[in-house]
Amino acid sequence: MLFSRTSQYAAQALIYLATQRRDRFVLTREIAAHLDIPSDYLGKIMGAMSRASLLTSVRGRKGGYALNEGAETTDMLQLLLLMEGSKYTQDCFLGLKTCGDETACPMHREWKPIKERIVALLREQNVGALADGVKRGDYRLADLPLRVAELRGLPRRGRRQR
Repeated sequence: MLFSRTSQYAAQALIYLATQRRDRFVLTREIAAHLDIPSDYLGKIMGAMSRASLLTSVRGRKGGYALNEGAETTDMLQLLLLMEGSKYTQDCFLGLKTCGDETACPMHREWKPIKERIVALLREQNVGALADGVKRGDYRLADLPLRVAELRGLPRRGRRQR
């Protein structure tokens, strides 16, 4: 039950979009540059989130992506299930095909309560609350400090790139 790079990028992109003005569509390349992640890979992730109705995408000169109404209430477990599938919460730690209380692997009894706590934590964290923390400055979203991003010509939150 580890987080794939795909799920990490999806969460970062959603949180980034939640920090932007509602009427602003953001290009994939801007998000990728700000978060320092591969643009082509992010494009595929954004497409999947758009098909799942988390995002609206608009083509053209003023196009890009924006959060759909209510997407900020998406919790991290919902996002992980979207990106990883239901196997995320069901897979055996050791990768066995059948693992449960009656057919336990050597890790099952120790891992099950940990997995349950992780799932509960993921349910408690939603996109909007995480974005609010980023906007307040409580958390960083990117490995790039804000000043480095500005020097690279990346827009600050809420500003349009020219």
